[in-house]
Amino acid sequence: MSKFSELIHQETPVLVDFFADWCGPCKMLAPILKEVKDSLVNDVSIIKIDVDKNQSLAAKYQVRGVPTMLLFKNGKQVWRQSGVLQKEEIINIIKTNS
Repeated sequence: MSKFSELIHQETPVLVDFFADWCGPCKMLAPILKEVKDSLVNDVSIIKIDVDKNQSLAAKYQVRGVPTMLLFKNGKQVWRQSGVLQKEEIINIIKTNS
């Protein structure tokens, strides 16, 4: 958990994707997040957290459904959304919270 805490305490926004291997919408979101990263390059960090392997972290952030995305800025959660969003929506949210 301390490693996770270090990762979210960055100047750059950190988008955390809580996912599961068995989740269909999670599989749809993965290539969208890759496009977001390709578009924003150094303006965002994207971390994927498997809820089955990191149950305590998922519980800490009250992740009840997957996919759930959380956006952190300097360690503070600034946005949260469950479900799949389109690339442009995610980019706008990241830019708004930069």
